This record gives sequence, structure tokens and C-alpha cells, in this order.
Amino acid sequence: MAISEEVTFGGAASIDRAAHLRPRAQEMEGALDARTILLWRGQLLATEDALARLPMDHPALAEPGLGRIFLGLSDGAPLFAQDISGWDPVLPADGSPPVHAAFGAEALTELRAVSTLLSPQDAEVAATARALFCWHETHQFCARCGQPSAPGDGGWLRVCGACGAHHFPRTDPVVIMLITRGDKVLLGRSPQWPERMYSLLAGFVEPGETIEAAVRREVAEEAGVTVGAVDYLCCQPWPFPNSLMFGCAGTALSEEITLDPVELQDARWVSRQEMLSVFAGDHSAIRAPREGAIAGFILRNWLADRLD
Repeated sequence: MAISEEVTFGGAASIDRAAHLRPRAQEMEGALDARTILLWRGQLLATEDALARLPMDHPALAEPGLGRIFLGLSDGAPLFAQDISGWDPVLPADGSPPVHAAFGAEALTELRAVSTLLSPQDAEVAATARALFCWHETHQFCARCGQPSAPGDGGWLRVCGACGAHHFPRTDPVVIMLITRGDKVLLGRSPQWPERMYSLLAGFVEPGETIEAAVRREVAEEAGVTVGAVDYLCCQPWPFPNSLMFGCAGTALSEEITLDPVELQDARWVSRQEMLSVFAGDHSAIRAPREGAIAGFILRNWLADRLD
């Protein structure tokens, strides 16, 4: 798919991850051009369309948290991410993000809210940092012996002080699929989703399973629809908390739907004409896909006949 790198978090403007420099991360914190982005409980410090890149002596970085991760080199300069989730401010009564005395014009914001506004490089940086800190938060003990582990290699592994085991960041593979039959596409909705929200079917890839097999299994399990040919389209890192979404296209061999009510509240075939109405915001039962998500990207390009 020629346009695959246009998907949010999947842009081509990558930073140099410089894995060979990770063991020297602490040394590079002292570089005059080193900068860090800042996270607090999953939120990022940013303007409306850019991450704040703070000097390493910024006062807000003195707050406690999950530590610091070396992300790589941005235009040759060391770039880090620091979590200050241990900071416990008084939360505003109106539900807005807290403001630190050392913050300037930037403010804490949810990544979902700004993901489509960030540059491709900032989007990649934000997704990487958020996913890594989610992993550190939930993997603080050794899976082998149960003792506490500590970050190492610039934040790209955890080392158990008791048995010496090394643990590396986890990414969960997920298939999300454009299942079509003629000019119709299969959409479904989870019981927990907001009203009128539908999307492409999706599910985790199981151990020992190919992407193609996962597509066929998930669609059969959730909607009772048999799928034939499956093709890969594009992928998207999805840091909520740490998945990699494999976008695929599959051809349905049947149209009859048999729902798994645990997984889906509803599933339906939607014509191309109806989908035009969905994206225009005129459909009575289905709202437009969420900005930034791979499902909307695939559906939009299916409508435009750009799935080459």
C-alpha cells in the first residue's frame, strides 16, 4: 500500500533510535543540546501541534516518576522522555489538566487529542514514549523470580537484581481488517463503545498464528463470516497501551452474520454509498470514525479507491 506511511504514528520522518548509544544514555543526558519530552500519567506536555522539548535542567523534571528513557537522536541531538507521574498536584475542579509552576505556554494533553496535529516525528516520539512508560509501569517485577527489576540500557530493558534476568519491552500484535463483499464493508461495535460508534473488526494475534489466520479466525468468531483471500495493507503503532495494529483486507465468502454477543453488540454490512454518508456525518446510525485511528484511515482510502 503506497500510502501506508501516512497513517498516524506511522510516518516516515523517523528519529534515529541509535540503539548502540543506549548503554551511554546517562552520559548523554549532560549534552548541551540534549532535550526531553515530558509525560504525566500518560499525558504529554505540548502546544496545540508540537511536543514540548525541555532542557534537561527544567524544574518540572525534578518531580518523581517512572524515570527517563533515551529515545534516540533527533537532528543529531540526544532526545529523552521523562515521566513525572509521581507528581501529585491539586486537580482543577473543571477537569482540566493540572498546571505546574514551571510550565510555560505548553500544557498537559491526551495524546489522542493531538495525535493528528503532531508532525510525523513528534507522533512517533510520543507513541514510543507512552508505550514504553506503560510497559515500565506494569512490569516492575521479574517474571522469572518475582523480585523487583530496574530499568537498564537507557530504559529499553529491565534487569532483575536477584536472578539477573533481562526483560524487554512488549508489543502486542493486533489485526484490524477491512472485510468486503462487493461494494459493502463489514462493521461492528463493542458493547462498551459510545453510541453510534462502529469500526472495523479487530483482535489479537495468538501464539503460533499468522496474520492471515488471525484475520479469518477473528471474523469467524465475532461475526460468523467466512473470509477467503487476505492481504496486508499497512500497520500502525497504537500506544494505548502498547499494540501494533496490522491493517488487512479480506474478501468475505458469505454475508450471513452470527454475532458473538460477548465481543460485539452489533455487526452490519455497510454499502459504499452509506459510508460516504458516515464520513459526511449524515448517517443516522453510525458516526464518523475517530481521527487518528487506523480504521478510519483504511475506510477513507477504501472509499477513495487508494488501497493499492
